[in-house]
Amino acid sequence: QVHLVESGGGLVQAGGSLRLSCAASGSIFSINVMGWYRQAPGKERELVATLTSGGTTSTADSVKGRFTISRDNAKNTVYLQMNSLKPEDTAVYYCNLRWSMINYWGQGTQVTVSS
Repeated sequence: QVHLVESGGGLVQAGGSLRLSCAASGSIFSINVMGWYRQAPGKERELVATLTSGGTTSTADSVKGRFTISRDNAKNTVYLQMNSLKPEDTAVYYCNLRWSMINYWGQGTQVTVSS
């Protein structure tokens, strides 16, 4: 079994920064994709950014230039540095780990950006 534990969410004013972390534990295939998704109230879950174990990144247009994803493969941990936060970034942020057809999700961490 695989567990994902997220941390770093909270309340911040517009223009501020937050850093999310997600640590994975358990039986993890070394070649994988880790990333972040978010879901705002009344909206569908959407991709924020993903990063493969080989270093390939995918980032949503809405956060490009403001959010940076990184990972520590040795620690099975992925980070999301969020700068210049906007009220529309308010959502529950979910960590994701996947390989082949296997998909794991964290419990989610709330990010609230006040105007």
